[in-house]
Amino acid sequence: MAVFTFLLFFFIPRFQQGSIDAILYQITLSVVVSTIFSFVFSGLSYYGIVSVSKMSVARKRSNQKKGDTLFVLGLMLAASEPALILFTIGQTLVGGLAATLWVLFSIFVVRQSKEFS
Repeated sequence: MAVFTFLLFFFIPRFQQGSIDAILYQITLSVVVSTIFSFVFSGLSYYGIVSVSKMSVARKRSNQKKGDTLFVLGLMLAASEPALILFTIGQTLVGGLAATLWVLFSIFVVRQSKEFS
């Protein structure tokens, strides 16, 4: 939420003036909103597991898998935000570093998920 507020508060004037890349700005906002809701839906899935005592074991496993997937998606999207923000404001060198670290993180997550499956 803080990143979203930051993007709106500080970048809206620059967006309106045309001093930042409008397409990257909108992509970045979309990623931030998707991240927030991915975590929200993940939490809802986990809440269903914990709070509903009459739920079958198979249904609880299904909700847990859904929650895990949404949580990992939220992490992946959140990890991409620094690169997107840096590219949006024209900091391509540091943005490239952040993008490289995001790719390495993504590879790590994929390898970990295969290991845990």
